Amino acid sequence: MNIDVATFGSATKDVFLRTDPVVLKSERFVTGKGICFPLGSKVNSDEIFFTVGGGGTNTAATFASQGLKTAYIGKVGSDLSGTEVLQILKRHGVVTDFIKKTANKKTNFSVVLDVEENDRTILVYRGASGEFKAEEIPEELEADWFYLAPFPKRAAGEFYKIIDLAKSKDIKLAVNPSKDILKDDGFETALGKIDVLLLNQEEASILTGIDYEREDQIFKKIDESFRNIFAITKGSRGVSISDDKMIYRAKALDTDVIDRTGAGDSFGAGFVSGLIKFGDLKEAIQLGVANASSCLAKRGAKKGLLKEGENYKKIKVDETEKTY
Repeated sequence: MNIDVATFGSATKDVFLRTDPVVLKSERFVTGKGICFPLGSKVNSDEIFFTVGGGGTNTAATFASQGLKTAYIGKVGSDLSGTEVLQILKRHGVVTDFIKKTANKKTNFSVVLDVEENDRTILVYRGASGEFKAEEIPEELEADWFYLAPFPKRAAGEFYKIIDLAKSKDIKLAVNPSKDILKDDGFETALGKIDVLLLNQEEASILTGIDYEREDQIFKKIDESFRNIFAITKGSRGVSISDDKMIYRAKALDTDVIDRTGAGDSFGAGFVSGLIKFGDLKEAIQLGVANASSCLAKRGAKKGLLKEGENYKKIKVDETEKTY
């Protein structure tokens, strides 16, 4: 089967709960703040919302929405949540023929506790998606691109096998690695096989060992071993993109943020969709930023995704020639 893009990564059933816990400031928490509920009592939730998420399915939904023939390749449980994942993907026009089911583990599940000012805490069960093996990719699959959303540490071996398979079949690779993968010894070797590398500020800092505020130094360090397209997302501060000659920067659109879930996925897949459809880096950035902005304005990671041909604001993209 010929596919424009095949995506890999998690498939998750998500439930969002709006809560009003006590917020505590403490250095015991990684973020400096934590939430607290009374032990042994019921806690009311003001709102509940169910959806399907996970990096693999979120990105697949964007590619399909942009008119690209898209397949999600992964694993779900033999449970109701797994059936829902397939239904939602089909609704978005994603090819589901290559999704495997397993009775060994339940479908990945997340409980998203929405708290204050669009902040959240996520309780995660990492189930069936982590059971996927690279050898389960069917030989008859023919794809122009592979998009790898974050893989957990325990699936690092499969991550590298998929990259090697792509290179052996001359398939282009867009990769958004997890923090665990970035810290893995094998990633340095894999880096040279990637066509588009997508990271947020923290991940770029982890990869290079340079403070994320020193952006030019990060790009210079990356260019020592990677001369393809490298994107850094910076939340409300926009994005910075590097190719072999230039650095491009664009601000984020002003958006009334409803939910930040899936914003990174929507930018990454929107950006790569633009590269595939337009072959122009600036227009790809514009589509990526617009898609992320539209996603932020809706609850869930798939509700606000732009459709093919849908008008969007053409933001200004600044470019600077590299001097090193």
